[in-house]
Amino acid sequence: MSFSRKRLSDSVIGGPIVVGLLLLLILPNLVTSGEMVVAAQPTKAQTEPRKAAPPPPPPRPATDAAVQLLALFQREGRLVDFLREDIEPYDDNQIGAAVRTIHQSCRQVLAEHITLEPVLNGSEGDDVVVPKEFDPSAIRLTGNVSGEPPFRGALRHPGWRAAKVKLPAQPTGQDAQIVAPAEVEIP
Repeated sequence: MSFSRKRLSDSVIGGPIVVGLLLLLILPNLVTSGEMVVAAQPTKAQTEPRKAAPPPPPPRPATDAAVQLLALFQREGRLVDFLREDIEPYDDNQIGAAVRTIHQSCRQVLAEHITLEPVLNGSEGDDVVVPKEFDPSAIRLTGNVSGEPPFRGALRHPGWRAAKVKLPAQPTGQDAQIVAPAEVEIP
């Protein structure tokens, strides 16, 4: 009989532990399945048609990148020096000779660091249709603009979009606002 009493006392003590373990295993499944049933029922917001969210605007370039590109144009083609100089006293032949060198150097910088693509495909003078939901930052309308889009007109300039920009890494500690360092020749 002592064997049966021991078995009975073990089951009385162990019973709550077993029930507790079963509840720990089953309760999360019950709660989860209850949530799934609630979530499976469509809400008013889910049954209404959703409008596609407009794409986020492209990130604005940092002013550091603009200054860095200007610095590249200055370093390779002396563009800033040319633009800041008063060219009135020079004749057209002198200006033309200077511009050729500046143009070649700056064009090389542009090709190396920025991949450009046209905003609108076509040649100047081609008839184009500006769609109803056009981006006014990408297409500027000129002339007699009235009414609602779509608009028909003549392409005056295809525009440019930077498809890829690859500027060199700035050296650590360098002032990003310096377009060109001052040059001092020591005798």
